[in-house]
Amino acid sequence: MIPTWRKSSHSLGANSDCVELASFPLGIGVRDSKDPQAGHLLLAPGDFTKLLGGVKAGRFGR
Repeated sequence: MIPTWRKSSHSLGANSDCVELASFPLGIGVRDSKDPQAGHLLLAPGDFTKLLGGVKAGRFGR
């Protein structure tokens, strides 16, 4: 399976700091858009939902 990576719509351009997401059979892949060859983190769907909730709630610093 070759994943389709998607960059955030909030990204400010090709050189901006952001992450990319892709759907995998076992969860959601997260990787650094500036260094895609470094690999990715695979999160179970429930864990990704928790992470997204924390980001939206401002629980993580910049």
